[in-house]
Amino acid sequence: MSTRVALVVSQYHDFVTSGLEAGARAALREAGVLEGDIVTFAVPGAYELAQAAQRVAEVERWDAVVCLGCLIRGETPHFEYIATAAAEGIMRAAQATGVPIAFGVLTTNTAEEALARAGDGPANKGRESATAALEMAQLYRSLPSSTGARS
Repeated sequence: MSTRVALVVSQYHDFVTSGLEAGARAALREAGVLEGDIVTFAVPGAYELAQAAQRVAEVERWDAVVCLGCLIRGETPHFEYIATAAAEGIMRAAQATGVPIAFGVLTTNTAEEALARAGDGPANKGRESATAALEMAQLYRSLPSSTGARS
């Protein structure tokens, strides 16, 4: 059975999120997911990740969705508002759709910290998020169906 994975990727700070996406795609391919079964949906920023992930999960049958974004702390409280909204929104989307939705959003103090988490290799947080999404998809497939949830 083929596994289909949607990547919802923030374009804000794309110098970081492109590395997260590359890491996620690498992990998925290494796990045997076919390139044609991985689709990327671009969104403007981290705030839009949850709403896009929920819509993607509702519209078509995906085994998992991976949200990838990057927030870098600035001088105003904007960082905290967006980080909280993204985290809570992604969790609500996963609960509402019954599709595993992974949180691959970096929340860092500097661009250097973000780039260190988006580089090649096993420390790439996009890679970690994709792996978590696949593990959750496998768990969901092993559970019996319940009323109101996708199987």
